[in-house]
Amino acid sequence: MPKVQRQIPKWSELKPLMRPKPVELDATKRRLDAALTIGDLRAVAKRRTPRSVFDYTDGAAEREISLGRARGLFADLEFRPAILQDVSTVDTTTTMLGKPTALPFSFAPTGFTRMMHHEGERAVARVAERNGIPYALSTMGTTSIEDVAKEAPNARKWFQLYVWKDRSAGEDLMARAKAAGYDALQLTVDVPVAGARLRDTRNGFSIPPALTAKTVLDASMHPAWWMNLLTTEPLTFASLNAWDGTVAELLDKLFDPTMTMADLEWLRGSWDGPLVIKGIQTVDDAIKVTEAGADAIVLSNHGGRQLDRAPVPLRLLPDVKDAVGGRTEVWLDTGITSGADVVAAIALGADATMVGRAYLYGLMAGGERGVQRAVDILRKEVVRTMQLLGVNRIEELGPQHVRLP
Repeated sequence: MPKVQRQIPKWSELKPLMRPKPVELDATKRRLDAALTIGDLRAVAKRRTPRSVFDYTDGAAEREISLGRARGLFADLEFRPAILQDVSTVDTTTTMLGKPTALPFSFAPTGFTRMMHHEGERAVARVAERNGIPYALSTMGTTSIEDVAKEAPNARKWFQLYVWKDRSAGEDLMARAKAAGYDALQLTVDVPVAGARLRDTRNGFSIPPALTAKTVLDASMHPAWWMNLLTTEPLTFASLNAWDGTVAELLDKLFDPTMTMADLEWLRGSWDGPLVIKGIQTVDDAIKVTEAGADAIVLSNHGGRQLDRAPVPLRLLPDVKDAVGGRTEVWLDTGITSGADVVAAIALGADATMVGRAYLYGLMAGGERGVQRAVDILRKEVVRTMQLLGVNRIEELGPQHVRLP
């Protein structure tokens, strides 16, 4: 074996290799720049947020089988790319409720958002406005209907409604949303009672968080979160003045388990704009609400947070799309953790999707900048996946591009 000849490298040879990255002094920017996926944002969120708050966002019902199956199906599907296509330009725009959206997803309604980060719903609405995507404010939001509207006056804003035992309260919420410029109503129908969210029970999670020995210890590990909670404006709610108890107790106190299809007539009497029914889990129910006049339906099992072992929305999607025959828009949520998941849902027949946890991980990781980072990640993944599939526009996606296991 010949002897290797070695030499001392010259500075002129070393100099091109000596390119240290600039030191980023902004700790939040440094964390967010290092996050390349929604999973990375989740990991940052878990470090930055008290356990009970993170688990409320991250968790699901009982054994969390519904959520695991939804994510598992996205992971197990197979893409089928078409080669030798010109994909130098990609258009991610589509329509939701007949109006354009810059990306094929909207921000889903989430409760208690200012618990996750003090910037809360205002930050989410600003990002939605800036990126040209719709945002649905939850009945259980922690910023008022009017304040969100003022914060993002040019955003497409929807209001999500749970039907309360006190119907007059629901009528008041719809009137306030209409007056504030919200252009669609999302009725969530899969919460007749609260699901058994065992992480919350084990953590003793309450609204607002109680200062117990456990939470004081947790505060020592998350001082910035607690400082922000205690030194910014007190938590307010989109739909009620205050609450002191668990989330499950609140849901069971307020929500009406007697609601039936007949109550959609009451709803239509108070809301004359576009109506979205969220929480559809069977083909039969999809047909029923379509025939009742829903402008869009959302195939969703509430992120796995209600009935464990519920139907997987992505599995249900092709059959629902065939059954409603274009009579209403079909959207999908639950289990979406990447832009590739969004593309797969569109290819299998969804007109659009909704994301919830994905942007909440960003919010917990870095407030408004974190939500923007989540959108940037999803956008890049949507574009790249479309290019690798050989697709230029959202409407070109079809079942030929995806195979379910």
